[in-house]
Amino acid sequence: MARRLVAGVDSSTQSCKVVVRDADTGELVRTGRAPHPDGTEVDPAAWAHALRAAFADAGGLADVGAVAVGGQQHGMVLLDELGEVTRRALLWNDTRSAQAAADLTAELGAQEWADATGLVPVASFTVTKLRWVADHDKEAAARAASVCLPHDWLTAQLRDDTTTLTTDRGDASGTGYWSPSSGAYRTDLLLRAFGRELGLPRVADPFEIVGEVGGSWGAAAGAVLAPGTGDNMAAALGLGARAGDVVVSLGTSGTAFAVSETSTHDVSGAVAGFADATGRFLPLVCTLNAAQVLDVVRRILGVDHDTFDRLALEAAPGAGGVTLLPFLAGERTPNRPDARGHLAGLTLGNGTPGNIARAAVEGMLCGLADAVDALVALDVPVERVLLIGGAAQSAAVSAIAPQILGRPVLVADTGEYVADGAARQAAQTWLAQDGDTPQWPEAAGTWVTAHPTPAVRTAYATLRDTTVDSG
Repeated sequence: MARRLVAGVDSSTQSCKVVVRDADTGELVRTGRAPHPDGTEVDPAAWAHALRAAFADAGGLADVGAVAVGGQQHGMVLLDELGEVTRRALLWNDTRSAQAAADLTAELGAQEWADATGLVPVASFTVTKLRWVADHDKEAAARAASVCLPHDWLTAQLRDDTTTLTTDRGDASGTGYWSPSSGAYRTDLLLRAFGRELGLPRVADPFEIVGEVGGSWGAAAGAVLAPGTGDNMAAALGLGARAGDVVVSLGTSGTAFAVSETSTHDVSGAVAGFADATGRFLPLVCTLNAAQVLDVVRRILGVDHDTFDRLALEAAPGAGGVTLLPFLAGERTPNRPDARGHLAGLTLGNGTPGNIARAAVEGMLCGLADAVDALVALDVPVERVLLIGGAAQSAAVSAIAPQILGRPVLVADTGEYVADGAARQAAQTWLAQDGDTPQWPEAAGTWVTAHPTPAVRTAYATLRDTTVDSG
C-alpha cells in the first residue's frame, strides 16, 4: 500500500517553508522553501506566489492527501465583496498602530480588554491595525467587506475560493476581537475599532476538514484542507508540546509560551491569553530582542559564531560584573518601545571580549526568563522547558540557558516546527476520516542541566528597573 503523505506550510514573515511528511509516522519525505519580500506591509499575492514556489521546490502536491497552513499571527488582510484585497496587508511587526492600541486600551480599560479577549491591545494585534486603517486609509477601509489573517487568506487561496473564509481558534485568539474563554467573536470590539461591522472567517473546530485543495495547485484528487493555525500554535503542535511544557523560542524576536488547560487574563498585557490549535490554551509572552542581540554583539566583537560561543563560555557566570540590558529594538515585554540597550558595569579589569559576549547571552536569556516568570505568576504550570529557534543551536546559549532559566532545558533538534505542526494537524485531520491516529514521535533533543545563577538575574533586574528610556 502506498504511504499516505501530508504537507505542512510555514508562511512566516521572511519566507514560506513546506514539509512533506508521512501521515502515519511523521517521517520527513521532502522539503521546499521560497522567500517573502521584506517590509512590514506586503501584498498578499506575494505569499501565494511563494507558496506555489515552495510547493514546487518540495516536489509538488500530486501525491499529497492533506495540507494545512501555519501562518504569521496578527497580520491584517482586508477584502472587498468579491474577495479581492483592498490594500497591502499590515504585518504583526508594523508598529504604526501603536497609538491606536493606546487609544483602544484607554477607551475600555486594560481590565475589560483582558477579561474579554485575554489580550491588552498592542500594535501587533489585528484590532489595532483595523483602527489605524479606519483613521489613515479611508479609501481602503470603505471598500473592505471582510477581514482575515494571513493563514486564513492562504487557506482560501488553496481552496481556489477567496470568498469562503475559515480560521481556527488559535489564530483567531490573536486578533483582539475573539474570546478564547467563550469561543466566540466579540464583534462589539471590532465595531469599536473599525467603526462598522466586517465579515469574519468561520472558526473551524480543531482538526475539522475545511475544504479540498483546488485544481490550480496540482494536488491529488480529493486532497483535503485542515484548518491551519497561527505560527506559535503550529510550533506547539510540531513539538508535541503537552500541558506543563513551556517553549522558549529564540528567533529574531523571542517568545515563551505554554500549553495550558485554562485560559489566562493578564491585565498587565505581558501575557497574551491565546488559544492553541487543539482546544486548549497557549498563554504567550513575546520579546523583541533575542537572536539579533547576539548578532549585534558578535559584529561589535568582530568574531564568527563559533568564536563568540567560545568567548562567552570562557567567561565566568555574571560576566565579571558586566550586564547587558538587551532592549536594542525597544521592547514589547515589558512594554518599553522607546527603550535602548545598555551595557553596564564595565571596569578596566572586566572589559574583555569574553565578558561582553557572556553578558550578551545572559541578558538575552534574562529577558526570556522574565517571560517564563510572567507565565508562572498566572499559575501556568511549568514542568519542562523546550528551547527552539536559531539561537538555541548556539553552544553558549544552550549551556547558559538552564543557569538563567533555573530549570533543566531540552534543546530541541533543529527543525521546521511550524511547518511540522501544520503537517501534524493535516495528518490528524485526514486520518480521522478512517478512524486512524497518527503515531508521530515527540520532539527530539538534548537535555541540558546546570546550577542556577540567581545573582545574574538580580543584576539584570536592577539594571532593567533603574534604566531610564530615551523616549
